[in-house]
Amino acid sequence: MLSPVLRTLLSLLLLLASVSAVAVIEIAPLSSAELEARYRELLAELRCPKCQNQNLADSDSPIAADLREQVRALLEEGKSDDEVVAYLVDRYGDFVRYRPAVQSNTLVLWFGPAVLGVLALLAIVLVVRAYRRPRSATPDLSEAERRRLQQLLTEREDGGSGNP
Repeated sequence: MLSPVLRTLLSLLLLLASVSAVAVIEIAPLSSAELEARYRELLAELRCPKCQNQNLADSDSPIAADLREQVRALLEEGKSDDEVVAYLVDRYGDFVRYRPAVQSNTLVLWFGPAVLGVLALLAIVLVVRAYRRPRSATPDLSEAERRRLQQLLTEREDGGSGNP
C-alpha cells in the first residue's frame, strides 16, 4: 500500500502530465525570427471560428490547427499581415478578427457602447437636476381655488361640519 503522501505526489505528477498533453505544440519553426514574431502576433489577434472565445494560439481545435498552418504557409510565401488577415476574413468572415474593421455593418459594435454611455450620462444628469430642483410647497392656485381650499381646511378643523 502507498502512503497518503506518496499517493498525493503521484496524483499531482499525473495531473501535471495531463496538462501538458493538451497544450498546443508547434512543430515546424518559421524561417526567421521576424516571421516567428509576426506569426505569434497574428495568432493572438485572430479568433478560432469553432471555439469563438479563444484566439488561434490558445485553441486546440482541429480547425485552429489548420488555420495556424495556413497562417504559417502564407507568411512563408511572403504575404503581409494585412494580406493574411484579409485571406482569413474572406474565408471565415469578420468573426475571425477580435478587432473587426470599422464598416457600415460594424458601426454599432464600435460606437454603440459610446452612444449608450452618453445616453446614460444624460439620463443621470436629468435625474439629478430634477431631484435638486426646488419644489414649491403650494402649487399656484387661482383665488377661487384658494378660498375653496381654505374652506375645506376650516371645515376639517371644525370637525367636518358644513358642505363638502
